[in-house]
Amino acid sequence: MRDDNNITSGGKRIKGIFAHGNADFPLVTVVTAVFNGQHYLAACLESVLMQDYPNIEHIIMDGGSTDCTLDVLRQYDDQVALWKSEPDKGVFDAWNKALNLARGEWICFLGVDDLYLPGAIAAYVALARKNPEAEFLSSKAKLDHPTGYCPIFGGPWAWPRFATAMSTIHVGTMHRKSLFERVGLFDITYRIAGDYELMLRAKDTLRTAFLTDVTVVMRAGGLSDSTAGLHEARRAKVMNGVRTPLIADLEMRRAIARFHLRRLYLRLRTSLSLNKPATSLSGGSILRQE
Repeated sequence: MRDDNNITSGGKRIKGIFAHGNADFPLVTVVTAVFNGQHYLAACLESVLMQDYPNIEHIIMDGGSTDCTLDVLRQYDDQVALWKSEPDKGVFDAWNKALNLARGEWICFLGVDDLYLPGAIAAYVALARKNPEAEFLSSKAKLDHPTGYCPIFGGPWAWPRFATAMSTIHVGTMHRKSLFERVGLFDITYRIAGDYELMLRAKDTLRTAFLTDVTVVMRAGGLSDSTAGLHEARRAKVMNGVRTPLIADLEMRRAIARFHLRRLYLRLRTSLSLNKPATSLSGGSILRQE
């Protein structure tokens, strides 16, 4: 439908169908922000739909795409909870809008070019049951690079290590909704490091749990594949009082050096693997890390 404010929307909620949770299976809200993501959106949506957890609502916030993204969303109109298309001020603005619409006890953020592995959300909810005080759940992720370089990375949240750099993988992580009530919404003046800045606000009061399995596949590239996020992280540290400007500068320069070393490594891999087939992202399930 299109309303008087030129906002296009759809999904089951428009038809009066709402998802509900219960004591055994709390409602989980998955949030995806997209802009001109027609090539990746269907795979992202399917990775949520194939989850075996019974109580999931998927909210997709489109920033006013000019490609065929809306056509893809309309194809899934009867399968997703809600999608809206309207101009926004970036991914964190879109996430904040979704948070105001979310009904779930737990909130996840899945990029349009990222994929949940089968069983991911059920594994997270099982972790939540074992850690009833936790308000932030994280796991490991697999990075898929065109060269075939597919490292597994991500570790448990730990303070004060987190004040040095974002050691957790934010894609697919679960946040108890009450966390946002406690620390606030995302700061939309950040373009890349808004997730890191939000978690810095909690400092050592953040209650966490870690899943040693791989639950999500991330495609290489995107906004975070640049040094701009490192400059934003430096600002977040100083603004939240966890680092002095001098220390924050030193940590940023070290992180930039590591970034360029990784870039060099990937260029070398690319030159050696031009004739190798790309890694497939289809199939598979949670990768157990023993």
